[in-house]
Amino acid sequence: MSAIEDFPVVDNGLLRFLTCGSVDDGKSTLIGRLLYDTKTILADTLHAIARTSKKRGMEVMDLSLLTDGLQAEREQGITIDVAYRYFTTGTRKYIIADAPGHEQYTRNMVTAASTADLAIILIDARKGVLTQTRRHSYLTHLVNIPHLVVAINKMDLVDYSQDVFNEIMKDYLDFAAKLGIEDVRFIPMSALNGDMVVDRGERLGWYKGPTLIDLLETVTAAHVEHEEPFRFPVQYVCRPQDSANPELHDYRGFMGRVESGNISIGDAVTVLPSGRETRVKDVQVMGVSLPTAYAEQSIAILLDDEIDISRGDMIVKTGELPIVTKQIDAMLCWLSESPLDPRRKYLVRHTTRDSKAMLAGIEFRMDVNTMEQQPAEKLGMNDIAKVSLKLAQPIFADSYAANRGTGAFIVIDESSNNTVGAGMIL
Repeated sequence: MSAIEDFPVVDNGLLRFLTCGSVDDGKSTLIGRLLYDTKTILADTLHAIARTSKKRGMEVMDLSLLTDGLQAEREQGITIDVAYRYFTTGTRKYIIADAPGHEQYTRNMVTAASTADLAIILIDARKGVLTQTRRHSYLTHLVNIPHLVVAINKMDLVDYSQDVFNEIMKDYLDFAAKLGIEDVRFIPMSALNGDMVVDRGERLGWYKGPTLIDLLETVTAAHVEHEEPFRFPVQYVCRPQDSANPELHDYRGFMGRVESGNISIGDAVTVLPSGRETRVKDVQVMGVSLPTAYAEQSIAILLDDEIDISRGDMIVKTGELPIVTKQIDAMLCWLSESPLDPRRKYLVRHTTRDSKAMLAGIEFRMDVNTMEQQPAEKLGMNDIAKVSLKLAQPIFADSYAANRGTGAFIVIDESSNNTVGAGMIL
C-alpha cells in the first residue's frame, strides 16, 4: 500500500464512487468542490447556493448545499439520506453517492456502497482516525469495494503539516492491516479551498502524488479487475405472437442482464437448475445480433436446442458453474425497524430467483464500532451479523467476494412486500 502509487490507467467508462466518514468531515463539501472545479454546475444552481450561503453569513460559497438537498438535512446541517449526483469530465462519467455519517443510518450507507467501485473515506486532519472512520472502513470492506481512497481533509486547519498527514496515514494503515484492506491510497486536501481535489493548489508542495480527480480518472471500474465467469439470470422468455411474420414462429429469446463475464455466439452453455447443455445460437440487443455481450448489458440469448427455461433460471458457460445450494452462510444487514423474527418465513430474492427462507442460526452480531463479534438471538435495524439461511428452492450463487452480482441477495417481508434485509454470501 502506498500514498502515491497510481492506479492502472484505463480509457473512458462509468465510475460509481461513495464518500463517507465522520460527521462534519466535509463529505458534502468535497463533492461540491468536485462539481464546482470540474465546471459541471449550472449557473442558476450556483446563484441559488451563493444566496443561501450569504443568508447564513458565510464569506465563501457553501458547496455542501449541492448534495444536502433535503430541507431536513439543511436545517440540521447533516446528511441523512444518500444523495446521488452525476457528472462528467469528458474523460469518464461518474455517479457519486454521499452517504450519511451517523451510526443510525448504517443501512443507508450499506445500500449506497453495494454498487460502488471506489470509496472515499474522509478524515478530519485535526481529529485523525476515529471510531466512525473504522466503522465506515469495515463497511466498505464488507461490501467488497475494490478501491479505497483515504482523503485527509481540512489540512488548512493544521497548517498543511506533512507530519500530521504521515501520522494519520500510519494510524490508518495499522488498522487497515487488521481488517485485510489492501488497496488504499492517501491524499492530503482542503475541500474548502480546493487543494488536491481537482487543482493541486500551492500549499501542499511536499505531496508528490496525484490529486483526487487524477485517481478517479484512472481507477479501474467494475468487471475489469479480473476475469469473471459468465452469469446470466433469466428475467423473461420472449415468444412473439405475430402470425403475419412466420420467421418469428419459432423465436425463443431468453432476456436478462449479464451480471458478469461475457458471452459469444457459439459458446457452450449450461442451463441451471436442469443442468442441460447447449450452445449459443445468437446474442441480440433490440433484435440486432452481436458477436459478444459483456457485463451489465441487457440482451436476449437464443440457443441451439429447445430447453425448458423460465424466469429465475440461470445460463452460465459450461465448466464455469456456480454453487447450487439450498442453504447459505452470509453476512446480513438488517434494514427494517421490525426486528428479524427467527420463527417467521421470509422471501429471499437472489438475482431473478425467489425462494422462501427461514433463519437457521445467527453465528454472531458484529459491533461495527469496536469490530467485536457478539452473540445474538435476534437482529434489529442496522445490525450486521453472520447468519445461516435455509431455502425452499435452490439458488445459483457465488461468494460475494468473488462476484458481487451473484453473491448478493435481499430479504423481503411477504406480508408488507418491504425489503427488510440485504445479504452477502460467504
